[in-house]
Amino acid sequence: MTPQIYLDNAATTRVHPKVVEAMLPFFTEGYGNPSSLYELGQQAKAAVTDARERIAAHINAKAQDIYFTSGGTESDNWALKSTADAYSDKGRHIITSAIEHHAISHSAEWLKRHGYEITYLGVDEKGLIDPAELEAAIRPDTTLVSIIFANNEIGTIEPIKELAAITHRHGAVFHTDAVQALTNIPIDVVDLDVDMLSASGHKFSGPKGIGFLYIRKGIKTKSFLDGGAQERKRRASTENVPGIIGMARALDIAIENYAERTKHECDLRDHLIRRVLAEVEHSRLNGDAVKRLPGNANFSFEFVEGESLLLSLEQKGILGSSGSACASGSLDPSHVLLAIGLPHEIAHGSLRLTLSEDTTLDEIDYTVEAIKEVVAHLRNMSPLFEDFVAGKKKISAVK
Repeated sequence: MTPQIYLDNAATTRVHPKVVEAMLPFFTEGYGNPSSLYELGQQAKAAVTDARERIAAHINAKAQDIYFTSGGTESDNWALKSTADAYSDKGRHIITSAIEHHAISHSAEWLKRHGYEITYLGVDEKGLIDPAELEAAIRPDTTLVSIIFANNEIGTIEPIKELAAITHRHGAVFHTDAVQALTNIPIDVVDLDVDMLSASGHKFSGPKGIGFLYIRKGIKTKSFLDGGAQERKRRASTENVPGIIGMARALDIAIENYAERTKHECDLRDHLIRRVLAEVEHSRLNGDAVKRLPGNANFSFEFVEGESLLLSLEQKGILGSSGSACASGSLDPSHVLLAIGLPHEIAHGSLRLTLSEDTTLDEIDYTVEAIKEVVAHLRNMSPLFEDFVAGKKKISAVK
């Protein structure tokens, strides 16, 4: 029987059984609306308040600065669009990077269509932003800087604390998309001095459809959803009580076992990377080898098309990705891989494998053997590889 090896944890994670257990009563017994004044509603409100306080404590925030949303995409949209609007009297220049999640890059494009000027910071071949480039790009009319904490495709971790300090020296607001970073990197919003931070519950074994936006007290941002007084009149909509409870419990669990979990993922990740690079010719690792998320490995293979690679691996029971789950239906190469300098033909041959605490060494070794077999098979069918073997085509960026 073909095994199923799930290596797409950057797309979503399995909900932890203890999270399901914590959520269930709020579907059947504690189902009250937190805005209701009777006891059933007040019980739900108390549970939401407790969850908010626990989530805040995990990132060293104040509870009143945590605003629940439907997930990372809404949090990112809120952070960019509403904050840009709130500070538009000061200026209409916004800075972000060339490797943001589409929730940020598409929001930036929306702002551009509505009269804002957007500067996109480039990255080096490892996906790292040079703080000096931010220093050079920031202007008196810059109101907002938004930089992803850790890239969802290549796993590179950005120098967020340094970038926030530069932003604040120039009087602008700093936001970071921490959807992939939270629970994989220690986060202290006071130490980092970030003004806003986005997170999503289903990235750390919580439920889908729930996230939060941290907004530091004093930051101007307009309400994103109108219609009610929820979330201190800043985000209307009846609270997703089971989701909030589940996200808080998932965060509790992830923080409790942080050291053991991340060491396990780093050890398996490094084993995977070493074997692939050593045993598959003309392959490369995308992203920084050290400043990298614990469970992220992103490879490019010369003379291989990514979709064929994914489908062939699935037939062997291995579930991976060619990039962001939000762009999986696109035939275009990853904008992140293009930003780090890969040519189109190599960017098309990418494979992202993201591990979890449940991943085993046997699964990684099985995966490496499957990659070797599938890549060899696909190259044997490639006229480009045939030309390369015959000496008619030179190898390009992958070594």
